[in-house]
Amino acid sequence: MRTSSSRRGRRAAIAAVAVVVTGTTLLTGCGSDEDNGKGGTGAKPGEKITLRIGTFGSFGYDNKTGAKLYAEYERLHPNIKIEESNVSDGQKYWDTLKLRLSQNSGVADIQAVEVGYIAEATGTAMAGKWVDLSKEGGAKPEDFLDWKVKQATTADGKLIALGTDIGPMAVCYNKDLFAKAKLPTDRDAVAKLWAGDWDKFIEIGEKYKAAAPAGTSFHDSASGLFNAVVSSDPVQYANTSGELDWENSPGVKKAWDTAVKAAQGGLTAKLRQFDEKGTWNAGFKNSKFATVACPSWMTGIIKDQAGPANQGKWDIAAPPVAGNWGGSFLAVPKAGKHTKEAAELAAWLTAPEQHAKVFAVNGNIPSSKDTLSSSAVQDAKLPYFGETPVGKIFSSAAAGITPAVISRYDGQVKTFLTDNGILDIELATAVGQPLLGRAVDLYGQPRVQFPAAVLSALGMALF
Repeated sequence: MRTSSSRRGRRAAIAAVAVVVTGTTLLTGCGSDEDNGKGGTGAKPGEKITLRIGTFGSFGYDNKTGAKLYAEYERLHPNIKIEESNVSDGQKYWDTLKLRLSQNSGVADIQAVEVGYIAEATGTAMAGKWVDLSKEGGAKPEDFLDWKVKQATTADGKLIALGTDIGPMAVCYNKDLFAKAKLPTDRDAVAKLWAGDWDKFIEIGEKYKAAAPAGTSFHDSASGLFNAVVSSDPVQYANTSGELDWENSPGVKKAWDTAVKAAQGGLTAKLRQFDEKGTWNAGFKNSKFATVACPSWMTGIIKDQAGPANQGKWDIAAPPVAGNWGGSFLAVPKAGKHTKEAAELAAWLTAPEQHAKVFAVNGNIPSSKDTLSSSAVQDAKLPYFGETPVGKIFSSAAAGITPAVISRYDGQVKTFLTDNGILDIELATAVGQPLLGRAVDLYGQPRVQFPAAVLSALGMALF
């Protein structure tokens, strides 16, 4: 995606303009081409229709590497064809979706929404753009975790989205690289190395660096580490009233300090997660890093990107501190052409039975209560990770989740802090260039340098 700090800075400064440009190209093919902003209610009897789904990352529904749910639904509904448009960059996806929602045109029949943006989606300005899925499609809200339903419910009680997964976190590690660095490879022994403290994780990174195989790094990304650490704290970007207050957040401070220490200590591969050029993806295939912060949905990405040649080389250990990173929803825009059928498909895709199928193939931990406690999850082992008891690891982590309060700006702030803050520091460290002339003190500690451009861009983008 972005390869230089100057391009990142320009995007931050002109975010409002960039979304217009992005919106004309990014989701072409997932919008309902014939809606012309009018929306619709349903197909005529016997009419063959196409339902379009806009997603990002790895949802596990597709017919190629996923649970083949689209093919199954098409067999059950011969008049329906499903087309998914998937992009890697979640921020660009959301920017484009907001633009199309504001224009009531070009949206997909179903749109995925990441948890970092769900508070914005349910907010006053956007709440009226979605179908109320407590009344349409036949979904059963009582099947889902209570806090997941609450996240997707508007102030006036409308359920605008259905939970797909949650993101209980672990650490995925490359056993071959650990062995070469003379570190233990048994998952329980690995978990003990850093149990209870992210500072211990950094200490193990320093040990790895001292004996690391040439051309490898301990961790994939300082930005990914930031997201993992902040996700393990009950106080993140918002205060208890739901107001944006990231500058006073102990979770953000801990995450920032940890990520900066890793970056400046040379412990990361200096990669941007989900970059459009695929450099991060290639790092899995070429074994360029030994660890990655691993919410449950990351297992599907590792499987797809590391590929068959690396099957059995990756394992999963408990994280230093339990947390929830990510988790998404499916929503149905009112501007879609086939809202009735879309609501029914969204309800089917997020039903407990389908949650179990996705987990079995992709590792996405379901957000439905019964599925979480079912033997299908509890006894699950993903073939790519050998005999690793992924079900027990992630369901145990899920039990320890204390959901953080989410503000409408969480997703935007996270992107700015990582892409225009942490990554700038990481890349500057890589070439030995300090951030002179554009750094300010974030927490009153000279060792923590924060780009002033980020503070300015945050103000421009949010207010």
